[in-house]
Formats: sequence, structure tokens, C-alpha cells
Amino acid sequence: MPINPRFSRYARLLNAALLALALVPAARAESGQAVTATPALLKLLKIAEIKPVTVSESLRLSARVELDQHRVAKIGATVTGRVTEINAMLGQVVTKGERLASLNSTELSQAQSEYLKASSQVNLRRLTVQRAERLHDSGVLAEAELLERRGVLTEAEVDLRAATDRLRVLGMSDGDLKRLSQQRVIDSFSPVTSSIAGVVIERNVAVGQVVQPADSLYTVADLSHLWLVAEIPEQQAYWARQGDQVQAEVPALPGLEVSGKLIYVADLVDPDTRTVTVRMALANPERLFKPQMLATLKISKPDTQSLVVPSRAVVRETDRDYVFVRLAGDRFELRPVQLGAEQAQQRPLLSGLNAGEHIVVDGAFHLNNERLRSALE
Repeated sequence: MPINPRFSRYARLLNAALLALALVPAARAESGQAVTATPALLKLLKIAEIKPVTVSESLRLSARVELDQHRVAKIGATVTGRVTEINAMLGQVVTKGERLASLNSTELSQAQSEYLKASSQVNLRRLTVQRAERLHDSGVLAEAELLERRGVLTEAEVDLRAATDRLRVLGMSDGDLKRLSQQRVIDSFSPVTSSIAGVVIERNVAVGQVVQPADSLYTVADLSHLWLVAEIPEQQAYWARQGDQVQAEVPALPGLEVSGKLIYVADLVDPDTRTVTVRMALANPERLFKPQMLATLKISKPDTQSLVVPSRAVVRETDRDYVFVRLAGDRFELRPVQLGAEQAQQRPLLSGLNAGEHIVVDGAFHLNNERLRSALE
């Protein structure tokens, strides 16, 4: 059935009118729309002036207490041997150089024996050279024979130095070497000593166990200084700078807040978690903090003067933020604004308002309903 051209024209006009009506509220909201508040509605509104306020921004991160890796020592034996005595237990406080365990080592005995033999050979070769020098001075011994005996002495001294170095590697001190040279008695017992002062936090040794230099027998840590470690999302990595002053709270120690400095900010982003590692130095003289405790790390920016908008004043429409600005008396305008992230129920003002203007901070929802009703009418 053919369509009447006049009816088709009317239909096109009607569709265009409906489309224009549908676009009116959005267009007005984009450019700003004035609305008049009724006396009853005006009583529900609270108006406030936009003015600079002191803004304190902070970032709170989940953190954990960890050992200061610069104050941790893995301690093992210097020789292969069998453990004969345990002198330190888990949790024991030890000093630097304190004996943690003792072991009997045939390797150490063999090395001491070689040292004594080399020492005896050097003494003997020195006497031989001294005798040869006297004979050479008397014209009895040829120059070549003297040089040969000196060469043999040099070889013996090289063997002695090698034997001495081996004993030092096996853990003998200069005092031990002097005592061995004087007494010439082999001692096959070797001590395992702590290289730092601290607390024994790990023990992996028992009497009768055969150990090697590659084995970690004890772990000693200085718990008077720890680390507080946190992971900051890469989008907020700009918050952290090495040397910044930060605060921390530990739920296991309620009411205790500590402050310190960031001693490390990673230069790389973890590709798996997309975070940057930060560390705070944590003094622990009374050992209240324990490794692996959970904590909260707070990074604060310096206070600044800035214009802010209360979060409750913001009207969200068409994926944008708006506020109602008072024009005069009972007249208000819906104005688009750009705001920053919320902090303490306030949002920093980036653009859209000037200091001294008045906005609706309470009742914006009701005023927006009135605006929509007026637009439909």
C-alpha cells in the first residue's frame, strides 16, 4: 500500500522533535543549566563558599616487618668434620666470636701435619744454607752448590706459605698458628664461631652430624634494627622518594605508632605484581617488633593550600562530575567541574570553579531532581 507523502513528512518531523527533546537535558547539563529552587526546597539546601583549605594527602600501604639483611649472618664450618658439641641453642643471644659448636676434623689434622712438616723443612734448609755460606766463604764450596741449596730453601718456604694459607682458610688464626709452631701439637678440633653479635634464629646442626663448609649450620641476626617492607602500586610510585619521612602502625602492638625514613625505593617494577618495593628502617632496641608481623605504612605529602569540593556536593551525570553553583537568591546553575581523587571525604578542585563562589554542599540530590523535572516540563 503506497504511503501518503504528507504523512511521511509529518513522521519525519515528529521523530526529529522527539530526538531533540531527548538531547535537551544532556546538552543543557554540558553547558550549565539554571534552576530555581522553591522556598521549601531552599530550606533543604546548605550553601558553602569555595575557599582554599589546608590539604593533607596520604597513602596507606599494607606492609610487613622483615629482617635487616645487612645484619644477618649465615654461619657454617670452615672444615669438613663431625660435630662433637653444641654450644648455642635457638633464641640464644650470642656475641661476635662466640663459639656456637665444635667439631672434630681429620682434614684439619692433615693440614696441621703438613704445616709442621713444611716448618721443619724450612728450619733444616736454613741451617744447610748457613753451613754452605760458611764453606763458600772459606773457599771450600763452589758458588753453584751454594745457589742450589738456596733454591731448595726457597722451595721449602713456598711449601710453608701454602700450608699456612690453607690453615687460615680452615679457620685458624695467627694466634693458633703461633701456638702450633711453638707447641708442635696437632689439635683436630675446630670451633664454629659467630661472625656477628645477635640472636640465633635458625639452627641446622646436631651432635654426630658430619658437616661441610658449604652447609649453613646457624643463622644469627641482629634484631635491634629491622626493615618495614611494602609494595606500592606503580601508578602511585611517585609518592615514594628515598629519604622521605613515613609513619607505621603494627596491629599486634596497638597504640604504638613509629616513624622513620624510606631507606630504599626500588628502581624496577615487579612485572608480576606491578608494584614497587619500598623499605623503612625500623629501630627495635627493645625487640617489640618481630619479623613477619603485619603492619600499615603511611606515606604523607607536605600540606598544601588548595580549593576542595565536599564529596557530598558532587552530582555525577553522563560520566562527569557537576556541582550546583549559586547564581543569586534561589537561582542555581549545574556546572561541570574536574576533581581529583577523594581524600577525607573531600575532592581537590582542578578546574570549573573559582575561589569565592558558593556551591550547594547538602541537598544537591533534591536540587538535581527539580532540575530534571523542569527540563521534562
